[in-house]
Amino acid sequence: MRTAVLSAGSWGTTYATVLADAGNDVVIHARREDVADAINSRHENPDYLPGITLPSGLKATTDPAAALAGADVAVISIPAQTLRANLTAWAPLIGPDTVIVSLMKGIETSTGLRMSELITQVTDLPMDRVAVLSGPNLAREIAARQPAASVIACVDEKVAERLQKASLTSYFRPYTNTDVVGCELGGAVKNVIALATGLSSGLGLGDNATALLMTRGLAETARLGQVLGADPITLSGLAGIGDLVATCSSPLSRNRTFGEHLGQGMTVREATAATSQTAEGVKSAAALLTLARRHGVEMPITEVVVDVIDGRCTAREAADALMTRTPKAERYGI
Repeated sequence: MRTAVLSAGSWGTTYATVLADAGNDVVIHARREDVADAINSRHENPDYLPGITLPSGLKATTDPAAALAGADVAVISIPAQTLRANLTAWAPLIGPDTVIVSLMKGIETSTGLRMSELITQVTDLPMDRVAVLSGPNLAREIAARQPAASVIACVDEKVAERLQKASLTSYFRPYTNTDVVGCELGGAVKNVIALATGLSSGLGLGDNATALLMTRGLAETARLGQVLGADPITLSGLAGIGDLVATCSSPLSRNRTFGEHLGQGMTVREATAATSQTAEGVKSAAALLTLARRHGVEMPITEVVVDVIDGRCTAREAADALMTRTPKAERYGI
């Protein structure tokens, strides 16, 4: 398939590599001329994936119209809070039959919209033309052709199956799903829980604390997913617990790393500079908490993460607040 990848960041470049290795005609849109030149002439993206050799057939351009011309699929992988403005500019360039695939794992702060909802709102495309890809996908490992799996979700199962075939390689194994809500929620909430596990690590707490945060974080995701119509089975799969485990456990995780910096005493500004790439959970946490409160869902881990980010409490105070909550039944709210 002719595929446009709108982002030359680490995950956009990595998924473009997967698509090219799977035999597709792939063009990446890069904002910077030097990045496009490096991809075209040296087959590398030194800013985001240093040391990784990209497929020789992978092309890059700084012109979004050239990237989108004739595209069967448009893959978008940019920071969630920049999607509306960028997509408004790109929408007239999207072909009448193009399928849009979102790689983004965030919630728009001003509206509480998931990325697929925002895409359909801005482009007027029906939901059967919008898919999401989510799972335990640490970009650096996949770019190095290490084994990984993911979920491609679309309300039209045949569209998901087409994208599955277009993304299948010897090292990348995609599964299909029709539960777009569950896949997107799993990807968005796990970033906030990864911030929490990073805070815990920064405080010097142990593996028990990490396991506690991951499992109770999954419970928060399940409670919110239940009221929004997600399939609970989705959250027990790759887009749920799989992504949660990878993001909360790996030093390659931006969100975990950001949280660790905060736990060690950095300010948000200092942690942002030290992390260098976007940690989606920092912006999405407040939007998720607002969404949860709107639906009467308790998300205590998310709440303390927001308090730490906004400077209302320290990482130590957040840990104490969680541990001194009133005891509950394990499945309360579900």
